[in-house]
Amino acid sequence: MSPSELYQSVEDQLAKTEHSVSLSNLKPYTKYYYSIGFGDSILQGTDKNYFLTPPVKDSQGKYSFWIVGDCGNNSTNQKNVRDQFYKYRGNAPTNGMLLLGDNAYWNGYDGEYRAGFFSIYESDALKNIPVYPAPGNHDYAMSSDRQVDHKIAYYDIFDMPANGEAGGVPSGTEAFYSFDYGNIHFLSLDSYGKEGGETRLYDTLGAQVEWVKRDLEANKSKWIIAYWHHAPYTMGHHNSDTEIELELIRRNFIRILERYGVDLIICGHSHSYERSKLIKGHYGKENSFDPNVHNISHSTGRYDGSENSCTYLKDSFRRSDGTVYVVSGVSGAVGGNPHLPYPHNAMEAFNDITNGGSLILDVEGSRLDMQWLNADGLIRDRFTIIKDAGRVKDIKVNLGDSVSLRASWKGDYVWSYGNSEDRVLSFYPEEDQVVVVTDKYQCIADTFNIKVEATIELITDVSAREFEEEIKVSPNPFNEEIAISYNGFLPVTIELFKLDGSLVKTPVISRSITPGNNSFTLNAKASGISTGIYLLKIGNEHKSKIFRINYISD
Repeated sequence: MSPSELYQSVEDQLAKTEHSVSLSNLKPYTKYYYSIGFGDSILQGTDKNYFLTPPVKDSQGKYSFWIVGDCGNNSTNQKNVRDQFYKYRGNAPTNGMLLLGDNAYWNGYDGEYRAGFFSIYESDALKNIPVYPAPGNHDYAMSSDRQVDHKIAYYDIFDMPANGEAGGVPSGTEAFYSFDYGNIHFLSLDSYGKEGGETRLYDTLGAQVEWVKRDLEANKSKWIIAYWHHAPYTMGHHNSDTEIELELIRRNFIRILERYGVDLIICGHSHSYERSKLIKGHYGKENSFDPNVHNISHSTGRYDGSENSCTYLKDSFRRSDGTVYVVSGVSGAVGGNPHLPYPHNAMEAFNDITNGGSLILDVEGSRLDMQWLNADGLIRDRFTIIKDAGRVKDIKVNLGDSVSLRASWKGDYVWSYGNSEDRVLSFYPEEDQVVVVTDKYQCIADTFNIKVEATIELITDVSAREFEEEIKVSPNPFNEEIAISYNGFLPVTIELFKLDGSLVKTPVISRSITPGNNSFTLNAKASGISTGIYLLKIGNEHKSKIFRINYISD
């Protein structure tokens, strides 16, 4: 499909400034081009006007998201952050743009969205990246009236999947919602507005929290990511010890997310970058954080070979095994004096009060990577979470059959057997053995306990004992040719393997029509083999036998 091959047309005949149309019969994970027009005039319709539909739920593809927090102030920092993302992304697809709130300063008015949001992103990102927003206090004009009536431009500008159109349990409101993208389940929450004019995100019996519980109870996705505006842990531009709404979110709400196994929580509000390690169970003041109690992992998670930087490991079948918290409210607004003590004890993995930036989230199968890309083009922080890795597996294999071992994670591989650097190692084991595969940083190890069952008989010395009459191999060792003779009428396959299990040659497939003696001669030079020990496998559809043969030079 191309911009010139458009086949579906939808019209909105109402005279208004914000238009919304619905398209139907679209295929999953498919790129569609579109144009926007008025009357006979095409307003937009270039090769940048396209969208990629979401994949089928639980599909394990490679998905990338751009995350911006406190972005909408039309600043030099905002433009530099944008430009560095475009440069980093290149032509690679971006599956979604997540907004962490304060998307338009200072009061979230329509004109402020025009100046501080659309004018910044409309020439590229907004043409082809689906936007999944969350509101902040500035989007609500920091007004108690707007908290209640929700009469803000945010809800006129964005259409959110309130009725479960994108997956998840329907919330019935655009203020908070969830959506699925492949094997990721996202929750976008509202930490400033009031539900029913009364409750907020930290009210655990309020409508939003009750919906969160239902949604997470129903969720079966491998990854769970939640994002909203107000950060539960920060000592940057804001203070989570003294600001009551931050304290209440920490004290009352995040324990619910941890209980349901949320992997990653991303917030803005504080104009700083702060990140935790993999933590759990800290709901009190900053000085009550105990790394020996609350850190599930003491690693930085950077997974780059630096000191104490192994990836975070989690188990899909065990809920509540830790969460990484990120504050990144620096995609437009940035700076200010930090609150002391800075950094927050819970956010010790990495912190920065001076640089602007945005987050890049990549998920592929059981691996999640996040990078903090700065306005100057540097990546100052990164971390990795890998699920369901570091397994021990018992394998039974018949002698003469191959075994394929597959590492449980995506990355790089160092096998204890052979020289493969691939994720899958295949070979023909001769005896019981243990094979271990690790990553290059020795952070993960899979162990394969291989048990070789001798349902196929291995003959190591034909001359030392009488063998069954139907198969004979001689001489052994041999210096030029080795003769194989067998008795039967079924098709027989003769194969030659190295000791590591790799196939050297399939010399012949012999077919005997009537019972009788048959023979085949393997010429070493003609076969192009070097001196050494090999495995000669002879078999038909009913049985196989393996001979260890030794080719010696003249």
